[in-house]
Amino acid sequence: MGIKINGAIALGLATVAVAVGGIVILRAQPSPRPMAPVQAAAAERDVTLAASAQPAPAFTPGAAAASEAATPPADEDDMTIKRVLPIKGPIKYGEWHWDEANVPEGKLIITVDLQARVMSVFRGGYEIGAAAVLLGSPEKPTPTGVFPIIGKARHHVSNIYGSPMPYMQRLTNTGISLHATTVERHYASHGCVGMPDEFAAKVFAATKMGDRVIITSSKMVGQGASLAAS
Repeated sequence: MGIKINGAIALGLATVAVAVGGIVILRAQPSPRPMAPVQAAAAERDVTLAASAQPAPAFTPGAAAASEAATPPADEDDMTIKRVLPIKGPIKYGEWHWDEANVPEGKLIITVDLQARVMSVFRGGYEIGAAAVLLGSPEKPTPTGVFPIIGKARHHVSNIYGSPMPYMQRLTNTGISLHATTVERHYASHGCVGMPDEFAAKVFAATKMGDRVIITSSKMVGQGASLAAS
């Protein structure tokens, strides 16, 4: 269960990573830990997901910087959170939500919080999608930072691991991407953000090159706040 703090939810689980046959399995042990997804503004929302045992490294801009610079920045109105989806109860592994009915056009921004292990998709400041996601292990953590989408492929196979990566959206030239995968407890990625297949398809269809993905760790914001990474 989570603890409500100033309208947001705080909880966490410590993890221990064990490599088995090339797959990292995370075995969770209860431990108090702060978490702060942007979705936590919905007071009834909770997240019963494992958090990384180590802080993720900050992103260092590289070749992706040119792509980001070419993308017009979102204005303040697009960055202001106007709505969060009214999701009751915990967001569990494999669960996702999508509702863009009556949401006006606007800048698309994706947020991921490493402690909450939750992704949100905002359009013009309105949350239209939310899902529990798979993240990296302590050995291969998901980096934090602001990343433009620099590549998209409906069907993709990892050049490094030979694994399928459907609905791949590349964030860095070192292989960090958003993509579909089986999102289950006790498993981790090699640093990518893994989404349930149907949710990944919706995210893939909604985004375009240059759209920003903001990955944070324990950032606590709510309705009326800014999506800008701090």
